[in-house]
Amino acid sequence: MFESLEEQIKSDAHKASSNTERVIRWALIVLLSVIVFGGLYFGVHLMQGT
Repeated sequence: MFESLEEQIKSDAHKASSNTERVIRWALIVLLSVIVFGGLYFGVHLMQGT
């Protein structure tokens, strides 16, 4: 598979995402979660008529 440790390290470094990418990914996950659950909450309140 890998002939040396150096090749393994290069492969791992290539696969790793940067901190910025990780922060953006988590921010999008949080934003989408808030939108989905906020929509559900709002929809339930509309159906209850309060």
